[in-house]
Amino acid sequence: MAHNSSPLGETVRAHRRTAGLTQEQLAEDAGLSLGAVRKIEQGGQARVDTLHKIARALGVETSALFAPGAPLRGREDSTNRQLLAQLRRALMPPVGIGAETLADPGRAEELPEIRRRIEDTLALYNADRYDSVARALPGLLSTAEAATVAAGEEREHQEAVLVRAHALLLAGKYLTQVRQYDMAYQALVEGIRLGREVDSTLTAATGVTGLCWLLLRQDRFDEAANLAATTAQQVEPRFSTATAGELAAWGELCLRIASAAVRNNRPDDAAEARRMAATAASAVGHEHADYTTHWARFGPVTAELKAVEDLSLAGDAHGVLRRADEGVLSRRSLRAVGRPSNINWNRHRLDVARAHVLVGSTQDAMDELVRIRSTTGAWMQHQPMARRVMEDILRTRKRSLTKEMRAMAGHLQVHA
Repeated sequence: MAHNSSPLGETVRAHRRTAGLTQEQLAEDAGLSLGAVRKIEQGGQARVDTLHKIARALGVETSALFAPGAPLRGREDSTNRQLLAQLRRALMPPVGIGAETLADPGRAEELPEIRRRIEDTLALYNADRYDSVARALPGLLSTAEAATVAAGEEREHQEAVLVRAHALLLAGKYLTQVRQYDMAYQALVEGIRLGREVDSTLTAATGVTGLCWLLLRQDRFDEAANLAATTAQQVEPRFSTATAGELAAWGELCLRIASAAVRNNRPDDAAEARRMAATAASAVGHEHADYTTHWARFGPVTAELKAVEDLSLAGDAHGVLRRADEGVLSRRSLRAVGRPSNINWNRHRLDVARAHVLVGSTQDAMDELVRIRSTTGAWMQHQPMARRVMEDILRTRKRSLTKEMRAMAGHLQVHA
C-alpha cells in the first residue's frame, strides 16, 4: 500500500517498526483508534497530547516524534497586525547602521510612578483584562526606556534598568499568554539581559521561568527542561536563610522542569522535579507573589495543581477528579494557605472539565466551563484546552444542545 509522504507520518512509522509493533498494536497500547494511527502515518497531523500517548506506547520521548517540515499554509491575520502595531513599535523599533535611535524616545517618568504602572498593569493581567493590558503596555515600555536614557548617576541608572527589565518581563508574560511568541521572546530575552546587567539574579531567573513557559508552548520540551534545570542549579537557595522570593523563584523553575519532562515522556525526571518543587512550596508555606522578586504565585497550592495536571496529561481522569478538591486544594486549605493565581486555578479547572468529559459526565464538564467563564475575561478564549473540551461535549452529547451549550460554543468559537 502506497503512503502519502509526511515527516510526522514517516517518523511515527519508523519508530513503530523499530518497536516491532503493528498499527493495531500501537493503537491499542496508546489508547487510540486504529484510524487515528493510520491517519497520522498516511500524512495527517496530530495534537501533542496524541503524540504523547504514542510516545508512551513506543517508549520514546515525545520530542523524538517531532519532524521538520514546511509550516502549514494559513491566512495572514491583518487584524492582529493592526492591534499589535503600537506594541511592536515600543518593543521592536527600527534599527539603522548609525548610533542614533530611529524610535520615538518616549517621555521619561519618575521611577516610582513607572513601578506603580507596572503593578497596575500586572493586576489587570491577573484579572484577565487583556484589552486593558494591551493598551497599557506600549506607553509603559516607552516611558521605561526613556527613564533609562534619562537616568543620571550610576545608582539611578541601575534602578531604571531594573524597572525597564520588569516592564519587559510583564510584556513577555502577556504576549506568551496571547500566543504572540516571537514578540514574547524578544521581550523576555531583553528582560533577562537587563537583569544580568544589573546583577539582579532573581529578575533574570524570573525571565527564564517565562522563557521556559514560552518554549513549552512551542513544544520545545528538551530546551525548556535544560534551561530550567541549568538555571535552577545556579539559583538553588540555602533553605535555612532563603527569602520567600528566592524559594519561589527556584520552586517555579522546578515546576517548569517537571512540566517539560512529563510532556516529553520522562516521568522519573518529572517526579523528581515535582518533589523538589513541593519541598520549596512547603518551605514557603503559603501562596507567595511579589513581582520585584518573582512574578507568579507559588506555594503549596500551585505545586499541587501542577501535580494534578500531570495526571490529566497522562489521561488519568479518575485521578484528576479524586484530587481536584481534596487536601491542599480543599476550600478550607485554600482559605488557610491562600489561592493560586487565577490563571493556574482556571487552568486546573479546565483539567477537571476534561476529566469529566472522559468519564462521560458532560453536564459536569459544562458546569465547569460556565464557572470558569463567569470568573475570567478574555483568558478562556485563548485556551485551546477550553475549545477541545467544548468540542468533546458537542461530539458526545446524546440529546439536543442546551441554550447554555450553544452560548459557550459561540464564546469559544466552536461550531455547534
